[in-house]
Amino acid sequence: MKNFKSILITCMLALGAISLNAQDIHFSQFYMSPLNLNPAMTGVMNCNIRLAANYRNQWASVLRSNAYNTYSVSYDQRIPVGRYDYFGIGGTFWGDQAGEANFSTLTGKLSASYSKRMGGSRGQANYLVVGAEGGVAQRSIDFLNLRWGLQHDGEGGFDPTAMTGEENTFNRDNFIFADLAAGLLWFMVFDDNNSLYFGSAFHHLNRSNQSFNSDDEDLLYSRFTFHAGGEFMLGRRFGLVPGAIVMSQGPSFQVNGGTSFKFLLGDRRSNQSFQFGLWTRISNKIETGVLNDAAILSTRFDYENFSLGFSYDINISPLQTASNNNGGFEFALIYKICGVERRGVYCPNF
Repeated sequence: MKNFKSILITCMLALGAISLNAQDIHFSQFYMSPLNLNPAMTGVMNCNIRLAANYRNQWASVLRSNAYNTYSVSYDQRIPVGRYDYFGIGGTFWGDQAGEANFSTLTGKLSASYSKRMGGSRGQANYLVVGAEGGVAQRSIDFLNLRWGLQHDGEGGFDPTAMTGEENTFNRDNFIFADLAAGLLWFMVFDDNNSLYFGSAFHHLNRSNQSFNSDDEDLLYSRFTFHAGGEFMLGRRFGLVPGAIVMSQGPSFQVNGGTSFKFLLGDRRSNQSFQFGLWTRISNKIETGVLNDAAILSTRFDYENFSLGFSYDINISPLQTASNNNGGFEFALIYKICGVERRGVYCPNF
């Protein structure tokens, strides 16, 4: 029975991977992957240069060595313009590999933004940011490792040599396509430790063809992202860092929301703190309703220019029968290079 469950979930996840109804990559710590979240966040920081790295591993409890792996690295910097405004430039590279058939995506993107101060003073201001990105991506799959429904006998047996005719559905195992996105961001900074922001992004503007059959056309669904958050100190050393993200892509949608509890380790002006967060992820079952997919535990440690984050997803969806409630873990690292150029508080502490 255990082997049958493993085979069942493998098939479900493999079919989901090659289906265009599937969503893009996502990180539970979306707030520590700014350029993947919204191109308008390029260069939006209180330092001059930001380096970010993210890694996610999911379904290892079921798929073992065939677990889903997602990684991302990015670089961005801000460039002062005039007295108060900024340009942002950056680049992102991410890769994703899913399941036994090695369904893989590699993406490289360049992004730019412009931050315009809309009002306020040196230490308390609000900005409107517009951003855009463009890049290329490659998708590939190993057809020889795909499993088809007719190769299963319904009782746990599987014959990988059985020919079903479905293998001839595809005639190319990899392709390259262009990808474009745009975004907006508005934020208000009250002081060093209190802020509020709202953003939106429109990914896959050009809707590239995603079919592994060169004779067919299956256009990639555009993805709409809305996100919001802030930081609010409730005492001298304690505060809340709430956040939420809503993503809609074709027939699929996903909502992440929750808050982190922030504890300052130094004075209010030092960047030394520890966070512990409680989050949830809600998604939809195509045409059959909504499910609570996962509960997420997160931690984050900030020390000067370093930020280190770790999170773990506890699977509470119907797949928990096979996964035993195990979901995925994430690791995130951000390093900022501030230099000598300072203009007071500029943006929230992303």
